[in-house]
Amino acid sequence: MEEIVLMRKAGLLVWQAHQIAAELVKPEVTTAEINAAVEQFLAEKSATAIFKDVVGPTGVPFPAATCISVNEQIVHGIPGERRLQEGDAVSIDIGCKLNGWCGDAAVTHAVGVIDAQKRRLLETTEGVLRLAIELIPTCSLWSQVAKQMEAYVKKAGFTVVEGLVGHSIGREMWESPQVPNYFTLQYEALGDFELQPGVVVAIEPMVNAGTKRFKMLSDHWTMVTLDGKPSAHFEHTVAIAEQGVQVLTAGPDGRAWAT
Repeated sequence: MEEIVLMRKAGLLVWQAHQIAAELVKPEVTTAEINAAVEQFLAEKSATAIFKDVVGPTGVPFPAATCISVNEQIVHGIPGERRLQEGDAVSIDIGCKLNGWCGDAAVTHAVGVIDAQKRRLLETTEGVLRLAIELIPTCSLWSQVAKQMEAYVKKAGFTVVEGLVGHSIGREMWESPQVPNYFTLQYEALGDFELQPGVVVAIEPMVNAGTKRFKMLSDHWTMVTLDGKPSAHFEHTVAIAEQGVQVLTAGPDGRAWAT
């Protein structure tokens, strides 16, 4: 499909932006510096940094091109003067629109050497995204995938964040239906959907080391774990085609995190 080809171009740009961000993930680098490098790259490629200026649920626009969330921050962290420290886990979420089509992906990086719990947390979260991608061709409904995602995380001793979900994606970044990472009997309300060719979704498991509960900080955006324990976030934009699943935010050779 022509639309998938165009979304792949946007997805590849997102992957390239992540490579730039990854090079900067080291102690003493500020999250603002990472954001600035990504923002400059997207501008040079004539792409729109699609998170920037999005108005949130409290009416406050998001001020940056990237969401950068550290340790107990789950998602929607606002880049600023915070300096990364050895042992941190930092999640970077990047989305862009290129020629009218969107791409969205996230990855959690270790800053230097991290402790064993954080290492397992990152491995589990990347692993459950990989599992979801592998399950799609074997399932008929998204809820069947989500149920196995939740079981995978629980078996590892962690929790899936509930209330923050993935999304369909195309000409707009956030389209319906929603794409939960957990199973619920209220799937009719959330809009369970068939896994069929032409469907494009941003799958983004968010996994906490402790409680699944979270709260929003006073900046009106950053979501943090209620118990202060670390969280991880991995995401890809994925298309279902007749011949199988295509990860649109992978690198030129199809390789990336969780693939």
